[in-house]
Amino acid sequence: MLQELCYPFDSDVILQKRRRFLRILKEQEANAVPLRIAVLGGSTTSDILSTLELFLRNRGIAPTFWESEYAQYWNDAMFPNTSLEAFQPELIFIHTSSRNVQNFPKIGDSAEDVEQKLEQTYAHFSQMWDRLSQVYQCPIIQNNMEMPLTRLMGNREVGSIHGSIDFLTRLNCCFYDYARTHRNFYLHDINYLSACYGLDKWAEPSYWHLYKYALCVPAIPEFSYNLSNIICSLMGKNKKVLALDLDNTLWGGVIGDDGQAGIEIGQETSVGQAYAALQTYVKAHKELGVLLTVCSKNDHENAISGLEHPEGILKPDDFVCIKANWEMKSQNIADMAQELSLLPESFVFVDDNPAERAIVQAQLPDTAVIPFDSVEDCILRLDRAGYFEVTNLSADDAKRNAMYMENAKRQAAQAKFTDYKDFLKSLSMQAEIRDFDAVSLPRITQLTNKSNQFNLTTKRYTQAEMEVVAASPAHIRLYGRLEDTFGDNGIVSVVIGRKDGSALHVELWLMSCRVLKRDMEYAMLDALVEECRKQGISEIIGYYYPTKKNAMVAQLYAAFGFTKTAEDGEGNTVWNLQIHDYTNRNSVINVTH
Repeated sequence: MLQELCYPFDSDVILQKRRRFLRILKEQEANAVPLRIAVLGGSTTSDILSTLELFLRNRGIAPTFWESEYAQYWNDAMFPNTSLEAFQPELIFIHTSSRNVQNFPKIGDSAEDVEQKLEQTYAHFSQMWDRLSQVYQCPIIQNNMEMPLTRLMGNREVGSIHGSIDFLTRLNCCFYDYARTHRNFYLHDINYLSACYGLDKWAEPSYWHLYKYALCVPAIPEFSYNLSNIICSLMGKNKKVLALDLDNTLWGGVIGDDGQAGIEIGQETSVGQAYAALQTYVKAHKELGVLLTVCSKNDHENAISGLEHPEGILKPDDFVCIKANWEMKSQNIADMAQELSLLPESFVFVDDNPAERAIVQAQLPDTAVIPFDSVEDCILRLDRAGYFEVTNLSADDAKRNAMYMENAKRQAAQAKFTDYKDFLKSLSMQAEIRDFDAVSLPRITQLTNKSNQFNLTTKRYTQAEMEVVAASPAHIRLYGRLEDTFGDNGIVSVVIGRKDGSALHVELWLMSCRVLKRDMEYAMLDALVEECRKQGISEIIGYYYPTKKNAMVAQLYAAFGFTKTAEDGEGNTVWNLQIHDYTNRNSVINVTH
């Protein structure tokens, strides 16, 4: 990752050095996920796209853009367009703003006139979204409306049916209702962005009159970065873990010197209140499925004492892993990543010490590091960085911390056994393996975009693409859910195969690393073979495409009993299994269908 493109960044530097940054990113690029993005603009979009590309490439996404002509977004969306159709967008971004609203209320309008204008303006957009969804079946990102620069009626602009601000607010609410009721539709909140940036600067009129930009050029990096967070979340590139320092980060003072009674946390002082606010903000991330960990240079007993402070919000059992020792913090993060079966790039490191931040940044360049000057600044920097952007939130997300804690209990239980098979049997594992269903589809899609290490083909699916596969008679689909004596692991494995005569070509095979080496992969293979037999399939053809992340499954097909039939110079391999020779391999998991 280029640190110049990590939040907080210098917008002027980015605008001045875009070409240089792009060249460096392309030279460093390895296994980036390609993504075709169609941009339908109600104003000039070229500089937005060149900046957006930087942020996406910095997070492992290589975009290709199709860009509409100036202000032709409506025509391109509503009428056949051979160029756009040939592009086959995987994502559509509609860049409109309040400058594209043509029919604002007038002082003399009746209530009925205003309602009709609102309905017509909303229909202008909703009909476009409906058609794009039907034709291209891909995610759509739409700007909401920022507020106008001027207020004709002053404060009466709100609360009056004739006010432009009132009208735009109601229009935004229509947008929000659509987003709540339509999958694959996401809002880019430029109303919030423009307020944070300062509306007077954001909407400086000369940029519109001279260049037809809906926002000032200096704000483009902020705009593009915020947009990139949505796209990264859709592509499974958001972060998963917060690694938190303790002293002067989660509380004021040094627990080893000041003792539990001496640290500042709680409502007694303004500083204590600020740290309590940070802990409250951090703890709320658990509900999003973010894993909380401690990475502190401390004695373990002192760290636990600090976390058990009666005024503290975060307690020891809020953390899936606590590394409080005197090792290098970069090593502790690497160790936690291994223990959690994740990669260091999944982590966001928060520490008040600039030296510690610099060391982690140097040793683990793909780990995000949050620089800040005060506890109040920490909350804003962590929030604005957007590393945990939410586009889809499943029931499994809310339980993720509990799932990882249950995993720790499993590891402790395993230590009591000398025979690993006996340990697996002691778990009393129950798996449900079945075809896709509407309820599970969002989590299945999410898993395809987040699993990297146990992903044989690294193929990604949008929600719309997954819905097409789920309804396809040409595919065999399976997902697996696993429970044991310690709890429910949720949906942990997905297999998709495309039928071609008597052969099944495996397009996707992945599994959550939380359940590695528990024979779930064999249970999924048994179920796949059984389904193939039912449908008259005699052979399964598997594919492995190596990346820097999935080397652990390079020989999975060999372990399954497949025969390698081809390999190219890049290590891509093809494998074959004759079903008539196959015998079931799972012996420890009780499977229901």
